[in-house]
Amino acid sequence: MVNKKTIFIIVVIVAFFWSTCLYAAPLALPKIGLEVGSSENPEDIALSLQIIALLTVLSLAPAILILMTSFTRIIVVLSFLRNALATQQMPPNQVLVGLALFLTFFIMAPIWSQMNQNAVQPYLNGEIQQEEALNKALEPLREFMFKQTREKDLALFVNMSGANQPNGIEDIPTTTLIPAFAISELKTAFQIGFIIYIPFIVIDMVVASTLMSMGMLMLPPMMISLPFKLLLFILVDGWNLVVQTLVTSFR
Repeated sequence: MVNKKTIFIIVVIVAFFWSTCLYAAPLALPKIGLEVGSSENPEDIALSLQIIALLTVLSLAPAILILMTSFTRIIVVLSFLRNALATQQMPPNQVLVGLALFLTFFIMAPIWSQMNQNAVQPYLNGEIQQEEALNKALEPLREFMFKQTREKDLALFVNMSGANQPNGIEDIPTTTLIPAFAISELKTAFQIGFIIYIPFIVIDMVVASTLMSMGMLMLPPMMISLPFKLLLFILVDGWNLVVQTLVTSFR
């Protein structure tokens, strides 16, 4: 039980804060306002343009995360896995997206660490300018994307851009690299998904042929094959194999 001394201390603290709230001056709330007007100072216009550019980048942050990292390959493969198991909405979309997101953080951690060390921290310390910081931040990310992009896909967008043939990868603009990287990731994800489908299709075929031979045509084969799929997936430690395959595919 709580002793009397403890109760007394609690009462004194509550009374002190209560008296402070009663006799304290009214709390001043901040006022936020947005104004649109004319300005003769070029610095004000430049600052406004920087704020607009920052808001634009923040609005594009989900697309940047999806198309410039490992997220695309991971979420597509996990979706193929759920469809191959035929578990409908299990695991739910929130779980798959959350798992894909944290796997992306795990895979991209070394790249983001280089970006922070080479660009963000020097820029915050005033050692480099904004344009130089942006170029240095893109270097490790472009290196990662070039490593995962097929030459055929990269050549496709280089030719469609109508630009001169680059002498090296440093001459390829990021706007050309991003779509090439995206379709390369989709192709790789579809290849992994095809391999995932094979054992589950075999189970469906065996169950369907067994039911037909027994004359049980009215019984849905998917209902019978689902427990066997889950059993196979558990016995081979499927989540471990899928995650290991996804992570090592980026090495």
